[in-house]
Amino acid sequence: MSLFDVIAVLLTLAAIFGYLNSRFLKLESSVGLLVISLVSSLGVMLLSALAPDLELVTIIRGYVGNLDLNEALMHGMLGFLLFAGALHADLDYFVQKRWTISLLATVGLLISTVLVAVMSKLVFGLLGLQASWLACLVFGALISPTDPIAVMGTLKTLHAPPSLEAKIAGESLFNDGVAVVVFTGLVALLQTRIGQAGAGHGGSMGPADLAWFFLREAGGGALLGLAAGWLAYRMMLTIDDYKVEVLVTLALVMGSYSLAWALHISGPIAVVTAGLLIGNRGRAFAMSDEVADYLEKFWELLDEMLNAVLFLLIGVEVLVMAFHRASALAGLISIFVVLLARLISVSIPITLLRWRTEFSQGVVRILTWAGLRGGISVALALSLPPIAEKPLLLTCTYMVVLFSILVQGMTIKKVLRRYI
Repeated sequence: MSLFDVIAVLLTLAAIFGYLNSRFLKLESSVGLLVISLVSSLGVMLLSALAPDLELVTIIRGYVGNLDLNEALMHGMLGFLLFAGALHADLDYFVQKRWTISLLATVGLLISTVLVAVMSKLVFGLLGLQASWLACLVFGALISPTDPIAVMGTLKTLHAPPSLEAKIAGESLFNDGVAVVVFTGLVALLQTRIGQAGAGHGGSMGPADLAWFFLREAGGGALLGLAAGWLAYRMMLTIDDYKVEVLVTLALVMGSYSLAWALHISGPIAVVTAGLLIGNRGRAFAMSDEVADYLEKFWELLDEMLNAVLFLLIGVEVLVMAFHRASALAGLISIFVVLLARLISVSIPITLLRWRTEFSQGVVRILTWAGLRGGISVALALSLPPIAEKPLLLTCTYMVVLFSILVQGMTIKKVLRRYI
């Protein structure tokens, strides 16, 4: 199929499934789309089992297998989705909660990465599954970040207190960029260990190489986002034309994200930084009410469309997954491993900050359960090099993501009502 055909099929299915959800299920958009696409995929598999002559699954698997979810998300949708989330974020609340957000997005993520790696290594060993320590660390890095796409979609319907929403949204926006940097560094290290020249590195990578890699990716991404966002802000300051200003924001996202990849710095961090600048300073000083209204509606619509396609893709991905008994059991146990790691990685930063910041009694439980995993984890797992552990890590990732979106996403309102 041509690119146009692929987009046409995805948008058509997203529209049909979105209608069915709005008309009958009335679930939160991302949850409803995932449920319907997952049920549809399982229905196709059941029909194929009952009527094998149709070869329906084989045909659909061929189409789905040609869809590169990693490429579609990491080099396509992610920049737009992160910018849309940052555009609607209140920077004042982020500044007020900067220590909480920064510790959760950095220290918390690193703690979770290590804990998931240690517990996964033990679980895999008990189940007779082979996985190196480095592969387990890679799994910890890809499954630890809370997905801003899933989180921001859920937050829209929660009506949570602004301070709590700032913590959840801020962490999810920034720990995504940090996680991609950590994941990329660990994969580069993994590739050098198996004799491949990966990620532009030859020979071995030492601690100094990794430190420079992380500093370049994160710091470079933030600086690029500030520079590109400031340039767009200055352009918008001199005109009052909503069509051109919307076009400027599109160019900002695509240009800064592409340039970040070319410069080997973090694209996600760049677009989040630019989005916060435009969404706050730009809205306050460079936009008329008309422009701000058009800009907000445009990015809200684009956000909803891309979210619909993303969760549709996650649902149909089950058709190309290879599930085995031991790896499926490892995936089920991984759900509890990830939740426990999340609980500990949230508790430690919150405990460290209690001397200077007052937190509500149930904040750890809320942040633990609100830490949804989504398409970014699946995309990172799909991008793994062809190592022996890849099928196992992909199965575990997919099962954790399904549980996170379907169970945590559908019950987070009850958790909020109980602990707020």
